[in-house]
Order: sequence, then structure tokens, then C-alpha cells
Amino acid sequence: MTLAPADFTCTLYAVADHVAVITLNRPERRNALNPRAYAEIEAAFRAASADPEVRCVVVTGSDPSFCSGEDVKEMMTGEGGAQVRAGQVPVKYAPTPAAMAALECEKPVIAAVNGSAVGWGMELALFADIRIASDQAKFAELFIRRGLICDVGGLLRLPAIVGPAKAAELLFTGDVIDAAEAARIGLVSEVAAHGELMGRAMALAGRIAANSPLALRYMKQGLARTAYGDPREVGSWAIEVIYRLFQTEDHREGVKSFLEKREPVFHGR
Repeated sequence: MTLAPADFTCTLYAVADHVAVITLNRPERRNALNPRAYAEIEAAFRAASADPEVRCVVVTGSDPSFCSGEDVKEMMTGEGGAQVRAGQVPVKYAPTPAAMAALECEKPVIAAVNGSAVGWGMELALFADIRIASDQAKFAELFIRRGLICDVGGLLRLPAIVGPAKAAELLFTGDVIDAAEAARIGLVSEVAAHGELMGRAMALAGRIAANSPLALRYMKQGLARTAYGDPREVGSWAIEVIYRLFQTEDHREGVKSFLEKREPVFHGR
């Protein structure tokens, strides 16, 4: 699906003063992601990266959430998702396109996390270079509780940001942490009062955007070389494993328990 910002229905995209703001905009679904939203996120990051007027990107969500992950209800009823889970269609084992668009964006990216960032919402926050959180923000890598594994954000970037042991704890438990704990472990660099979050994020983006665009691009490339591994290799492996897990009883139990608002009971099959 090739999209331009003018075509977006799930995302807002605006550029001013050399800063692009990408806003996930399905507040009635807590900015949960369906195929259209994933495609728009990919297109938005590609547009910002290619625009010579953009020097910094801020990604956020329409209140009350940053991003609540995949839209589970739509995932369970969508024909394409059902076919993939039943193993009826071929899958290309390649990294999530939206993830790669965020990771390959040549401009510095700030995540202004205004509420819950869970599942792929936490992955999106991890794809950013800098994270600022509202005091109402929550974070969780919930994949393990759905019988799945995370994307390259949790596998590559989370251990580099908070350390391997703390990353393992968050990934293995699916625990939810608040903004204060996120700051304590270094997941976010700042916690702001909710009403001040975007002002703080935009002020930081402005300070970044005042610098040389060429130097910013190479500085970001240098950090990627030294701080993180190869997202394409890890992302391809993750998609292959996720495809296998989609077809397990444990995954079906993880989704069913979520919809029924109860704890899952897994059996390893």
C-alpha cells in the first residue's frame, strides 16, 4: 500500500519549523494498529526522511494513549489475519515495514509518549532516538502474554537502552511499568507533566533542528553503528518466529484471555 500524508485516515502528519509531527489518531481504539495504521506509519516516516525541510521528527498519539499495540479485535475478525494464522497464505520473512521505516529515518526521532505504550506501541517508542514521557505514560512489552515475541525494538534496542537483564525481565514477564520507573531504568530521558509533554518535546526538537542537517544525519548513522545490531537480520528472524507462534494454541489462548479480560493459561502447544 503506497500512501501519501494527504491520504492518511489513521494518522496526522504536519511539518513546521523543520519538525515533522506524526500523530497516531485512532483515539477511540486507543491508537491500536490495524493494517492501514501500520502502512501510514511507514509512509509518514518515509516522507519525513525524504523531506529536505524536515530536520527532526516527533511521534506521539492522540490522547488518551500513545499506542495500545495491535488492534486485537480487528485482528481476530480480519480475513487476512485469520488466513495467516491458519498457515493458508505464504509469508515473506522480512522485518516489519513500519519498523524499518522508523529505524531507517535519517532524521532524529523523538517519541512523546503521552499515555500507554504497550505491545507494538512500546516497540514504536523504542524505535525513536529519544523518549520523553508524560507522567501518565505506561510501558509494557506484552507479547509474551499473547504467546508471541516482540519486534526488533524489544529484541535489539531495549537491551541496549536498559541493559540485557532489565530487558529480559520486561520481555519475559510482560510487566507494565509507569513513567517514573521508565525514567529510573533509563527507558525515557525525561518525565513531564501531561499538559507540558508536547511543549517539552517540541522545544527539544527545535534545539535539534537548529543544527546542521548533514551533521545530524551522520551523527545518527554513527550512533546506529555503535549502539545497535542489524535490524534486518533480527527482524527477519522475528517475523518467521511470530508466524509460527500465530498458529499455536498458546497464542489463541493469549488473545482469547485478553478479549475475555482474564489471565491466560498456557500449555506449551
